[in-house]
Amino acid sequence: MLRNPAKLFGPQPLAAVTTVFAAGIIMPSMIITGGQSNGQASGTRSTSHAGAANGPVLATTVTGRKVLVPKPKFAPTPIRPEKITHPKADTMGAVTAAHAPWPRSARITHAVAAAVPQLPGIDVSAYQGNINWGSVAPSIDFSYAKATEGGYYTNPFFYNQYVGPYKHNIIRGAYHFAIPNNSSGQSQARYFIAHGGGWSSDGMTLPGALDIEYNPYGSECYGLTHRQMNTWIENFVKEYAYKEHVFPVIYTTTDWWRTCTGDATRFGRWDPLWIANYSARGGGPLPSGWGFYTFWQYAAGGRLPGDQDVFNGTHTRLRALAKG
Repeated sequence: MLRNPAKLFGPQPLAAVTTVFAAGIIMPSMIITGGQSNGQASGTRSTSHAGAANGPVLATTVTGRKVLVPKPKFAPTPIRPEKITHPKADTMGAVTAAHAPWPRSARITHAVAAAVPQLPGIDVSAYQGNINWGSVAPSIDFSYAKATEGGYYTNPFFYNQYVGPYKHNIIRGAYHFAIPNNSSGQSQARYFIAHGGGWSSDGMTLPGALDIEYNPYGSECYGLTHRQMNTWIENFVKEYAYKEHVFPVIYTTTDWWRTCTGDATRFGRWDPLWIANYSARGGGPLPSGWGFYTFWQYAAGGRLPGDQDVFNGTHTRLRALAKG
């Protein structure tokens, strides 16, 4: 297992409650269960968390702060479902590579990325199928697997891709591919949690990730205005934080974020950033609101399965993120 020394460019976690989550968005009090694998034989466990049935809960932000999240209230966003034809192909790297503004030939090589004092990892999906984690584990420190898309698709290889890393002492996580015009942000967060996207503070499970980027089925911004898109993302983020007591990672590109959210700054206060950029070293320019990235996807393929990533910090910091 690689243990590369590095520095995470951000504040260290704080033990005390330091802020109150202000934007008061509320959700139903039902408990969602199932889907979260904790490396047990069954691969699933309840993802409910203790807390006030109808009151605020504590959730961990990108900087390790514990903030109060009120029971969310949700604003509606337009729902105009598109015909879904290829959810298996809708992966981080595939969609990003096909739509991002840099040339398709542009790529940061593994050697260049590995020269950065950061931890190597991968993200995978059904496209990779079952993976021999025994052969992959010596080369990485973390992995993410696609769990869900919209409210209609689950990865048939998720058990192998999520429990497999855990069994080989790899810190793992799950991600959700968002289709914002297909259903609401809160409903997609619930679907994600119920099908593998939950979190536990075991030091081996990373916060779930929201893959919010180019539309693989139609208009780039899914027909939503900046305000509507920000509302959709916030509905997802706060539903996840309220249910799982940790804020989700946001995966995006700077180009898409600026185009479709108007370069929204609010999410940098709460959510770790997973930036995709295959043509610039160090992740390139970041969306407004984030002073550093937590993960960087630097290539849509390489010598390891799936997309190629790095974590911006030491293994101790990676485990702290998984611990919350």
